Amino acid sequence: MSAKFELKKAKDGQFHFNLLAGNGQIILSSEMYRAKDSALSGIDSVRKNAQREGAFETGTSSSDKPYFVLKATNGQVIGQSQMYGSVAACQGGIESVRKNAPAAELDDQTG
Repeated sequence: MSAKFELKKAKDGQFHFNLLAGNGQIILSSEMYRAKDSALSGIDSVRKNAQREGAFETGTSSSDKPYFVLKATNGQVIGQSQMYGSVAACQGGIESVRKNAPAAELDDQTG
């Protein structure tokens, strides 16, 4: 299986997406968007910004788990990772987004 963006519609009518690696694991999740077009623009932004130097920021959760966010050039968060067990695993997640996002296919599950 190749990497893909899964676009979904939530019960409240908002849209969100996940970037899945080739093994099906979620490597980046978006915020909620009111409109489908906005979510699609978010996917395009992930594809572009995943290659940009300085686009990723790492942090540590309140439970001491490392994670990362991907930011657009305007500083807005486009997506966030899961919580990782180590800093090395978190860095691996960043590399996976860099590698997979630009060519990831769109799997539109919004019906």
